[in-house]
Amino acid sequence: MSAAAVEGPYAHGREPLTLLEQADQLMKQLPGHRVEILGGVLTVTPPPDPAHAKGLSRLRRPFVSAGLDGGRTEVLEGLGMWLPDGPDDFAVPDLSVVDADFQDHVVEYGCCDPAVFRMVLEVTSGNYANDLRTKVAAYGGARVPVYVIVDRRHERVHVLTEPMADGYSVHRIHLAGEKVTLPESIGAEVVLDVGQVLDDARPPARRS
Repeated sequence: MSAAAVEGPYAHGREPLTLLEQADQLMKQLPGHRVEILGGVLTVTPPPDPAHAKGLSRLRRPFVSAGLDGGRTEVLEGLGMWLPDGPDDFAVPDLSVVDADFQDHVVEYGCCDPAVFRMVLEVTSGNYANDLRTKVAAYGGARVPVYVIVDRRHERVHVLTEPMADGYSVHRIHLAGEKVTLPESIGAEVVLDVGQVLDDARPPARRS
């Protein structure tokens, strides 16, 4: 994960590119990477490692089993959220539970109004600090009711609720051996086995 402010270059007297224009260029130049603008900072995340991809795929299952993927809600990967923090800010959560009519609420740049998001979930990569800090403020400020973080670095699952301007007022940490029941405000009762979630997303031990 690289996260840095990007200054638009001048070329032949032209105006510098906007952040959205730079984001669009990066998406074309770096297929498979996730590009976001958080707090006015353009960030680029490399493609997920195999364990991240496996963990995320397995995580969809309890939400689908609970009946959230179809009907009043959908369970989606990589749906952009237009953020209220800045004129060009947007995030791309790993996994989201959204209202079924989310396609009627596209704001800009293919991103949806945060009001349609009932829950967002991130599986940490090398950019774990981004998920644990920057996105806490971003999703809280966007009033997303539930934010779940699978923290692979510290081997725990965070469940944040009660959004406020700069984050969430309730932040619970769960360890392997616990089972977590997510708020029914997401549309159904979903229970996560923390140990299984962490096992599914854990990279294999490196061979010496």
